[in-house]
Amino acid sequence: MVQTSDPKPDALVPCMDCPLIVTANVAADTRQAARALRTALGPGPFSLVILFLSPEADIARLALDAEAAFPGIPVIGCTTAGEISAGGYTEGEIVAVALSARHFAVDPLLIPDLGDLNTEALIGRLIRARAGLAKVQPGWGHEFAFLMVDGLSIREDELASALASGLGPVPLFGGSAADGTRFKETFVLHGGRVLRNAAVLALVRSDCRVKVFNLDHLVPTDRRMVVTEADPRHRIVRQINAEPAAREYARLLGKDPAQLTTFTFAAHPVVVRIGGKHHVRAIQQVAENGDLVFFSAIDEGLVLTLAEPQDMVAHLDAALSALAQDGAPQAILACDCILRRMEAQEKQSVGAISHLLRQHRVVGFSTYGEQLNGMHVNQTMTGVAIYLPDPAT
Repeated sequence: MVQTSDPKPDALVPCMDCPLIVTANVAADTRQAARALRTALGPGPFSLVILFLSPEADIARLALDAEAAFPGIPVIGCTTAGEISAGGYTEGEIVAVALSARHFAVDPLLIPDLGDLNTEALIGRLIRARAGLAKVQPGWGHEFAFLMVDGLSIREDELASALASGLGPVPLFGGSAADGTRFKETFVLHGGRVLRNAAVLALVRSDCRVKVFNLDHLVPTDRRMVVTEADPRHRIVRQINAEPAAREYARLLGKDPAQLTTFTFAAHPVVVRIGGKHHVRAIQQVAENGDLVFFSAIDEGLVLTLAEPQDMVAHLDAALSALAQDGAPQAILACDCILRRMEAQEKQSVGAISHLLRQHRVVGFSTYGEQLNGMHVNQTMTGVAIYLPDPAT
């Protein structure tokens, strides 16, 4: 069933002077945070509220309080590895994003158990949800889908593929919920519930022009390696080039295996070629036995290519400016990989990146992985740029 704020969307007149998206942020330890966010966001009307939550927040309490603070409005969210607010990169905050009911009709779907994913039933739900939104707002011609998924579920690849089958032409983007740099427990929120091994998909229909995008600043080199032993189910690589994985990866970089850190992985990612394009297969960590644990799907026989980063600030500036070529977006909702934030920290570029994020009105969170249409990817920024409605709308 399509969930909308009161009054009904078909009773609302689109307002060209009203903000399309409203954002607010408070510190994670703010008392009565949900009420404070409601006050900061203003009266609405809203069709959806999204919360990006620092893992330092009292997540269970906030989920319940948000239901009371936003009566009749769907509230969804997830935990993060850092937030993107009106100030750019930030940490230790709760960021709220509210979509105007005058311009967006939304149906947020809960996928409660990723371990029991019924693809056929899921496709049916998606088809019915799209039809429901089209019935509510037949004159609005723009659509996208936004996904938040448990970042430790190891099911993002399967889920993204299943969703793409049911969404048809609707572009999908999303991010994997995170837990700072702890990698212990990640959560999604839906209807006052805090869930693990679950996902929330927001189907959105709008009179606003939208553009789903994905960007990265990585260039493949000519240094290649082959996965010769792996545990695909747990995204673990045991051997590369028939040698212990971490040791061989370090050798190719000219480093001591003991020197491998998350910053190393951010600076020296590996990519695979799929469908004529390179996609990152980011390394999460080195296991105690020398195995490499990855953020996304991996398998034996896969050819991995080392990649090197371009200047992250210059690349982001060019990419976000390109989105504004035919008019600046009113807002950009983005999912940004934790490894990009770590690279910015390592290279002391956080200030410059934050300036660009503010300049281009980017809001969102840092993830354990990103989804784009039918794929789960890493070390990218993926999102949706939202523009003013066409004058004729």
